[in-house]
Amino acid sequence: MDIQLTGTVKQVLEEQSGEGRNGPWRKQEFILETEGDYPKEVCIVQWGEKIDEFGVEEGERLIVSVDIQSREFKGRWYTDVKAWRVQREAAGASGMSGGEEPFPAPPAPGEPDDDLPF
Repeated sequence: MDIQLTGTVKQVLEEQSGEGRNGPWRKQEFILETEGDYPKEVCIVQWGEKIDEFGVEEGERLIVSVDIQSREFKGRWYTDVKAWRVQREAAGASGMSGGEEPFPAPPAPGEPDDDLPF
């Protein structure tokens, strides 16, 4: 399952680390504000070497691919939204690449429209 969230990083939280039964661990969370009519703030966690690889900073517009995982501990359930890929959105882009227009301009009056399928 590929879940992607697009938005702006509102806050990068303090990195946490510790020692578990499988050895040392590191994690860092960041808050991504999604886009649309009803924006939401989502806390996303990045683990281990992904912290350095992604280098997330406040104010960046990102496309984040996530896995959602829940686990039970002493009768309570905890859910993580874990980033496994982070892409930076090009400045000024609106989902299109390099200066493309969403629709081609109509032909000038008197100019033939040869790209019709019939």
